[in-house]
Amino acid sequence: MREERTLDVQAYIEEQVAAIRATVGDGKALCALSGGVDSAVSAVLVHKAIGDQLVCMFVNHGLMRLGEPEEVEKTFRERFGINLVTVDARRRFLDKLQGVEDPEQKRKIIGEEFIRVFEDEARQLGRFEFLVQGTIYPDIVESGTGGEVRVKSHHNVGGLPAEMGFKLIEPLKYLYKDEVRQVGLALGLPEEIVWRQPFPGPGLGVRIIGAITEEKLDILRQADYIFREEIKKAGMDREVWQYFAVLPSIKSVGMKDGRRTYAYPIILRAVHSVDAMTADFAKLPWEVLERVSRRILDEVDQVNRVVYDLSPKPPGTIEWE
Repeated sequence: MREERTLDVQAYIEEQVAAIRATVGDGKALCALSGGVDSAVSAVLVHKAIGDQLVCMFVNHGLMRLGEPEEVEKTFRERFGINLVTVDARRRFLDKLQGVEDPEQKRKIIGEEFIRVFEDEARQLGRFEFLVQGTIYPDIVESGTGGEVRVKSHHNVGGLPAEMGFKLIEPLKYLYKDEVRQVGLALGLPEEIVWRQPFPGPGLGVRIIGAITEEKLDILRQADYIFREEIKKAGMDREVWQYFAVLPSIKSVGMKDGRRTYAYPIILRAVHSVDAMTADFAKLPWEVLERVSRRILDEVDQVNRVVYDLSPKPPGTIEWE
């Protein structure tokens, strides 16, 4: 259970800036930038501490949401003036993940490959001793300690390879999600970044149940975009803490245009939470769910059912994998 506390945001920022400067010294750091709120706040916080000694790298692993790689590049390079390197590693990740069904194995593969990409790119850019990551406290709690996974491994905790060529800087690792947002606002990040939908490091790789294929990724990107777009149109994008689509690797019989189909279902997940440690399903209006369902069934090929997840955390988790 979360301890009751009030974060002194400015004091926390000053403390972290001082600690980062002392740790890095005259060295250089790479930041693993995903575009989500955790890595964004980490990037701006570390940039505040060491300026141009920081290089941010965005690895497109092929598991991002629709339009996200382009948005990340535009936002951080043009808006914040951060030194940003983008790497297209889509084929590399998908080859490694081919045929892998176990969620823990997927997370481990993504985490290890993530670091390997950084090591390869860092060698081309020069010497970097430090790696900045947006790890937050719930990631550590869920990943467990001593090699035993308590709930599930996170790509930036339990998924990291034992041997790394970097020393880690994790300025948010003792903060909860709501506290991360407070820090982000205090650092001057725009609200659209601070309130961006939480997205797991392994991306859509853990929102596809079972083996990952390019076809499944395309299906899920479209369905997820429709869900998020309709929630925003309904004015509920700030009200609902997190919402996304999941694609299980099963098919069922259906009917479309008077003909038999054999296609995938889409699972819709929307939850209310404060710190991601516990959550309850959101009681979305039926008319919103109806619009989402109709659009997905009309616009996304290879989908013939839409279902809504009514599970709280615990016993379920927010993500399906």
